[in-house]
Amino acid sequence: MQFDTPHLIRYGITALVIGLILALRLRGMSKARPLTLERLWIVPSLYALLVASLFVQAQPSLGGCALCAAALVVGAGLGWQRGKLMQLSVDPATHQLNQKASIGGLLFIVVLIAIKLVGQAEGSALHLDVMLLTQAFGTMALGLFSAMRVEMYLRGKRLLAQARAAA
Repeated sequence: MQFDTPHLIRYGITALVIGLILALRLRGMSKARPLTLERLWIVPSLYALLVASLFVQAQPSLGGCALCAAALVVGAGLGWQRGKLMQLSVDPATHQLNQKASIGGLLFIVVLIAIKLVGQAEGSALHLDVMLLTQAFGTMALGLFSAMRVEMYLRGKRLLAQARAAA
């Protein structure tokens, strides 16, 4: 890692921007928002297109493909855990499914982004393939987003069925 003034300023500005975004996001996290199960597939689908474009730009070697597959599995495991951190509830009167994000889930994503940014910034100095690193983190994020939404979908369906059965 380089510690000269331009790099420190860049890291400081990045930390300030992330801190401001986190502060704004934490303020809105205390409110429950409606959750539409039918729309949970949209974000993973769009992100899958983005990750596919990374693989079109530069095709990884066989070892790189294995790394990306492992990253996808790790991301799916992490995503399942992050999905469990999301608080889901059903309004007993309207049967509206609501979600409330957790601070732990948000901080979890911030840590992953920080690791990715440092890896990309310092990867070339460590003689790492920055494009492969980007592809691996992209596939890990795809696994994370997809598994998180699958877990939320399954739990949401179960909660709605329980609420309707009790009514």
